[in-house]
Amino acid sequence: MTLREKKVAKKKEDILKSAASILAEKGYFGTTMEEIAASLLMTKGSIYYYFKDKQDLLYQSQKVLLEQSLINIEEISRMELLSPKEKLGKAMFVHLEFLISELSTFAMGIKPEQVFTGEYLEEILRLRVKYADCFDELITEGIESGDFKSVNVTISRNIILGAMNWVVQWYSPEKKGDAEIAEMISEYLLQIFVKNEK
Repeated sequence: MTLREKKVAKKKEDILKSAASILAEKGYFGTTMEEIAASLLMTKGSIYYYFKDKQDLLYQSQKVLLEQSLINIEEISRMELLSPKEKLGKAMFVHLEFLISELSTFAMGIKPEQVFTGEYLEEILRLRVKYADCFDELITEGIESGDFKSVNVTISRNIILGAMNWVVQWYSPEKKGDAEIAEMISEYLLQIFVKNEK
């Protein structure tokens, strides 16, 4: 990557982070590109240099989140020294920590069908399915090893992803530290899978 490409990538990243906060605060449909540009002390034309329109801006931010989420969970899946229980616990913890650190951006992607159309929606849904499949594999691995109860993989995965993603609706940094919240939630959710010790 050339120096110019690095500068463009950094500028896009800065715009995405700032825009996510504004979009989350005012809502996708209640925010204009003019307002996003003004908050960044940029002209609307400058924003259009980096993004085609508001949908493209939000799409790029969601794509970055999903791709990083996939990198995170795939790294955990490859950790051979961890037991299935440890892998799933770590995957949930990392998901929650990442979600809390990027709260505004995650909040904007809860219902992609409300803001995306066409190829944008198709790609976001594809990435979400791929991410869900990674959790399915971790759960299946735990069932097959005997570490987990014989649960319905799809239903239990939807329960844990739903519970984790709902954090965007109630999380407040004043309540507890990010890591502490992430650890508590992942430990609670892990109980869905872990066999009761006799």
